[in-house]
Amino acid sequence: MPNKPERPCRITLGDEGPLLVEGPVEVTCADGTVAASDRFVVAVCMCRRSRMYPWCDTSHRRRTRSGEEPLRPAG
Repeated sequence: MPNKPERPCRITLGDEGPLLVEGPVEVTCADGTVAASDRFVVAVCMCRRSRMYPWCDTSHRRRTRSGEEPLRPAG
């Protein structure tokens, strides 16, 4: 990285969820596009289910109704 930050960037890894990064951040995607956010913490999608990729929209969460099994994709 060309810039030396005043302090290290904090990244938090969760067991089942997004990668939390202290912002502001710029994310370079595999296709070369750059997504930027000036928020103080951003959630970067790790499951690639997000409709807002590279940002997490909580699509990784299992959705259940009270007393029912988790919904599974058709197929």
